[in-house]
Amino acid sequence: MLIKRPDDIRPSEITPRSVYEDRRQLLFGAAGALALAGTGALPGEAHAQAREKIAGLRPAPVAYTLKDPLNTYEQITSYTNFYEFGTDKSDPLRNSKNFRTRPWTVAVEGEVHKPRTFGIDDLLKLAPIEERVYRLRCVEAWSMIVPWAGYSLSELIRQVEPTANAKYVEFHTLHDPKQMPGQKDPVLQWPYVEGLRIDEAMHPLTLLGLGLYGELLPNPNGAPVRLVVPWKYGFKSGKSIVRIRFVEKMPTTAWMRSAPSEYGFYSNVNPKVDHPRWSQARERRIGEFLKRETLMFNGYAEQVASLYTGMDLRKQF
Repeated sequence: MLIKRPDDIRPSEITPRSVYEDRRQLLFGAAGALALAGTGALPGEAHAQAREKIAGLRPAPVAYTLKDPLNTYEQITSYTNFYEFGTDKSDPLRNSKNFRTRPWTVAVEGEVHKPRTFGIDDLLKLAPIEERVYRLRCVEAWSMIVPWAGYSLSELIRQVEPTANAKYVEFHTLHDPKQMPGQKDPVLQWPYVEGLRIDEAMHPLTLLGLGLYGELLPNPNGAPVRLVVPWKYGFKSGKSIVRIRFVEKMPTTAWMRSAPSEYGFYSNVNPKVDHPRWSQARERRIGEFLKRETLMFNGYAEQVASLYTGMDLRKQF
């Protein structure tokens, strides 16, 4: 008999499919009722989208994954920020059911020696896909533990060979108001644009996200390809990406343009720097009633603090 060691077992194997997919268990079981408290989950809707497993998914190196208890598939897909589909946490699940993610291409351009357009199948084959359990911390002071699937963004960056002028990386979300009804609302200037410094983009923790719970990304979570930067607030991780551009000057991101005094370029998780309208010192893990202390850099300080040596993180927030 082959017995897997703990480090060889993927989180999606540890959490049985029957536990995170059986809606009746979540609704009527005592643990499930507690887990769903306050998420605004919509009965049955998380399973409306066709789901496809990722072939060849492998465990991530220990340095890139957590042992924390996972949030459920139901929670992760039904409580999310994706303004392209609406501003309420339940809107993305409700409004993205018919969102088409194939065919899909991502154009990589700007200050690179080898500009290239990748199809989604190209991205799925570009590098081995790992399952990485990351903390997700949102600027509204809630958090989740998510088993993402993908690989380090640096794998893609090396393919296009940035020039010496490439100091920053821009990420653009699809702009299609017919499919994304939230884009009919001028809450932001569309398309959604986010950005990273080149060394942040190259950091091994920065993930090109292609899946969730061992399956291709669900529509409400940024299908078919998104960014995941675990030490920053969630809005930094652009979803449904169609364009990546390498530039010399710091990009003006969507939220910087909308509310520059509230959302800075770096947006690192920092319990000592409050949002102008609420504290960041504590957070509520979805599925829990009590709040917990917010960790500096969302708990990834050991890996990423050196990126910001000498910076004033109150001014460069």
